[in-house]
Amino acid sequence: MPLHPVHSKPSQQKDNEDSLCGSVFASRYMSKPIPTYRMPEEAMPPEVAYQLIHEELALDGNPQLNLASFVTVWMEPQADRLMTENIGKNFIDLEEYPCTAELQKRCVNMIAHLFHVPTEQGQSDSVGTATVGSSEAIMLAGLAFKWRWKQARKQAGLSTEKPNLVMGSNVQVCWEKFCRYFEVEARYVPVSENLLIMEPEKAMSYVDENTIGVCSILGSTYNGAFEDVKKLNDCLCKLNEEKGWNVPIHVDAASGGFIAPFLYPDLVWDFRLPLVRSINVSGHKYGLVYPGVGWVVWKSQEDLPQDLIFHVNYLGADQATFTLNFSKGAGQIVAQYYQFIPMGQNGYRAVLSNLQKICQYLRKKVEESGRFRVYSDEVSVPLVAFGLKEPQAYDEFDISHRLKEYGWIVPAYNFPPKAEHIKVLRVVIRETFSRDLCDMLWRDLMWTLEELDRKTPDSIRHGRELLMEKNRQKHKAFAHVKVRETKLVKTFFSESCLESKTKNQWSLLVLGLYSFKVCVGIPIS
Repeated sequence: MPLHPVHSKPSQQKDNEDSLCGSVFASRYMSKPIPTYRMPEEAMPPEVAYQLIHEELALDGNPQLNLASFVTVWMEPQADRLMTENIGKNFIDLEEYPCTAELQKRCVNMIAHLFHVPTEQGQSDSVGTATVGSSEAIMLAGLAFKWRWKQARKQAGLSTEKPNLVMGSNVQVCWEKFCRYFEVEARYVPVSENLLIMEPEKAMSYVDENTIGVCSILGSTYNGAFEDVKKLNDCLCKLNEEKGWNVPIHVDAASGGFIAPFLYPDLVWDFRLPLVRSINVSGHKYGLVYPGVGWVVWKSQEDLPQDLIFHVNYLGADQATFTLNFSKGAGQIVAQYYQFIPMGQNGYRAVLSNLQKICQYLRKKVEESGRFRVYSDEVSVPLVAFGLKEPQAYDEFDISHRLKEYGWIVPAYNFPPKAEHIKVLRVVIRETFSRDLCDMLWRDLMWTLEELDRKTPDSIRHGRELLMEKNRQKHKAFAHVKVRETKLVKTFFSESCLESKTKNQWSLLVLGLYSFKVCVGIPIS
């Protein structure tokens, strides 16, 4: 028997107190601030940490009501299970996970053949890879264009100092990132109110001997429209023949790549065209996979310069790698293969046909209301972009803000330069957006218009000012981040050191920028 009573340490006493009640809400951690910008010294019970994070995330918007996003928000339980089972696999370890590597190979081939890759050359495997998303896919395709152009110029004894890329001003921001990060002049073909996508004939005046390629969009972010890739190919073939050039085409099919083959099979936009040398598509959009997977495929092996393929042997065996990202999870790749197998082409066709019908239903309601003008095409990504027909005291941004009170996220935005006076709302039709939800959205939109119609111009203006001030405070902390990011990129990609960068340095820079944005809360496209 001890002479003196044994006293527990204060931390042990607290743990004992927490264990007296089975509810995590009885824990002392529930009455204290949650750690934010500094890692805590003390540990926390897992169930308490889970509940705290779970409760905070409950304040996020409902993904199913986020009609701004093209991204998939639901998959079958079997897909969820497969992704969970493979969540710990690092895909880059091909020697350790050869079966997962085989699934990527199958997906690349399925996608390439969906895009009519030539097979008469006897090639058994298509050339392509999985990426984190279409942004990385576009970086890889752009780099392939730049390297092929540079090699051709060097062989001809010509300057390689001023590469440029031609694209419509309606491109997604990742194309601007590519041009800035990899020192390529961005040549934007302006859109107009009458044609809100790139006009092929007009684009020809922007092409010259330093053009590494022309980008065409199959599914514009602004209004879902498909650019006329066939017409662009015909115009560029004629120009190449006249000038003795060999300017290729890349098709950014991030949104439309899994739509056109099933809904518009007679539309010629892919590898059937001689100048289309590479295509990217987002698996996490209409490929029907959760966020985090994109694909890029090339027409032939010669379209992917060997200088961009690196070999490493420190993972157990010699293996080739040509992505910007090195490590990445295997779950999304497995999930993409899963979607291809049980659904097949008929399954994709059935899902997309439903989305097309709902899109047509909503478009008809918008047109028949008499309140709006529709800016999206019928042959396009399933979405409806529309703006107010007549000027009001309120605008599309006010409507968007009001709809959030009902839980809906419907973005409002301006079109690109030369059409920036056009404001629109955009509703993206995804797999989980049923006819029933469509009716509810329309009901809430009509209620929103009634509320705004009753408000005075002064009250609308005051509400707008309060919202602007709130957004200004929210984004104030991001300003210095953009300055630091730009300086980092310019230093890294200076002409004097561009040639000497190793694969790991390229990867570390891109991953560093992405991680830095995540840490401070900047959205990543």
